Amino acid sequence: MKQFSYPALFSKQGKDKSVFVFCATAKDILSFATIDRISRSDTGKLSGFQRPQVSKHIKEIGNYLNQSDAVLPNSVVVAFMDGITVTPPDQSGQGTIQIDGGSSPGLVVDGQQRLTALSQIDNPDFEVFVTGLICEGHAELRKQFILINNTKPLPKPLIYELLPDVDGLPSRLSSRSAAARIVEQLNYDETSSLKGQIKQHTNPDGVLQDTVLQKVIMGSLSDGILREHREDDDPMASFNLLSTFYAAVQTNFEHAWLGQTPKTSRLVHGAGLVAMGYVMEHLCTAENAKTAIEFESGLAKLNDIVAWTNGTWEFGPDNRRQWNSLQNIPRDYMELTHFLLRELRKKHQTSPAIN
Repeated sequence: MKQFSYPALFSKQGKDKSVFVFCATAKDILSFATIDRISRSDTGKLSGFQRPQVSKHIKEIGNYLNQSDAVLPNSVVVAFMDGITVTPPDQSGQGTIQIDGGSSPGLVVDGQQRLTALSQIDNPDFEVFVTGLICEGHAELRKQFILINNTKPLPKPLIYELLPDVDGLPSRLSSRSAAARIVEQLNYDETSSLKGQIKQHTNPDGVLQDTVLQKVIMGSLSDGILREHREDDDPMASFNLLSTFYAAVQTNFEHAWLGQTPKTSRLVHGAGLVAMGYVMEHLCTAENAKTAIEFESGLAKLNDIVAWTNGTWEFGPDNRRQWNSLQNIPRDYMELTHFLLRELRKKHQTSPAIN
């Protein structure tokens, strides 16, 4: 097994945390570290965390690094959970590290694009700074990945997809974690009516935008029907309700759902998804809907006024909108929401009492 040994400069940071810097070539880094790209198993289990390669970006970096006067001050961040031996630093912070190359114990946390570009340039001796840190396990590794990349233009959906497996994050991220966990279950659970339909980094062929569904769920968990289910201490309650509701939506509005995209149907568009979230709240609270049949009965009241795929939205005497003019912005999805809820309230009030 090949061993890599480097002099390293250690910094004093968090308690019992080892953070150090050393220099290495791209070839050596890729010998002791891997780029673990985000993916899911056949059962939906999440693994990895890195986004896919961006070929254009890599080519641009490579073209620059092939110039004779090129410099690359940005470091590649590599995390280790094992396979590394640290010689404690002296008073000046200088020490050594020894890495087991054969097992590739390192994982690239930041800098995957420039590392890939470095591996393809003409100068194999080009060295780059490597910032190393030691993590106790995969949970801490993903936490560090999110915190390190959250200040950079990393795609938010990728961060949000990782949230369910990470604890100890800032409140602005942890508040979305519960919603992200439910969306994950809706997308990968075999019993879900939305299985495989939600667009995520690990499911790019999905149609429904995961961040929109997360927004709907976050609102309900905070102030809606899902808050009540959350307080029932039943981890499946929110999932079951959402899966049942969307099954009813797909049955009642089949023509506007099946085979449609956000461009061809406003039902699967952000505006429609947000509005239907409010419709679910109304049916649950005002009409006590719980089953798919009960949801379908409520949704059927909207059949003669919706314009999901063609026609005109008749919002008022002086407010007519083409079906595809609605955008995923607060003004539009709230206008659609108020329109749908007005119709539901009107028909609910005129429905005959059931003895």
